[in-house]
Amino acid sequence: MKQIWAPWRAEYIHGRRLSRCIFCKEHSEDDKRELVLYKGDCAAVMMNKFPYTNGHLLVYPWKHTSSLEDIAEEETSELFELIKGSVSILKKEMNPGGFNIGMNLGKDAGAGIEEHLHFHIVPRWNGDTNFMPVISETRVMPEHLQFTYDKLFPYFQKLKP
Repeated sequence: MKQIWAPWRAEYIHGRRLSRCIFCKEHSEDDKRELVLYKGDCAAVMMNKFPYTNGHLLVYPWKHTSSLEDIAEEETSELFELIKGSVSILKKEMNPGGFNIGMNLGKDAGAGIEEHLHFHIVPRWNGDTNFMPVISETRVMPEHLQFTYDKLFPYFQKLKP
């Protein structure tokens, strides 16, 4: 019998919730541990610690808000540039066949962290879905999170002005 080892998922499965917002700049301390790939003036990019696929990224404003209407034009511009840059980097390094890009606004829409809006960028490959999530609520990740981080980090450093 083969085993699937994904210890980083236990934090999510057991429902451990942080008392601080993972997206707020004042709480961002250890970029590598927190999987932060890029910090801009108004927004940032981090890897999702509980990904759907390898390379699942989160793009978010520094402003702590759950409302799109609260985001200023400058913040909107940087967010979209980071989404474009992230897609470009993922295409170069991971060669996905496509992407799911979106956000869940509000708990009823499925937001896991509803108090701070963020975009999901999920690279997709032909055949990346299988029976495991359906039968055992388990996703099989072929690459360790830290390995993916180390692979993507240099690309994101080139985005800095």
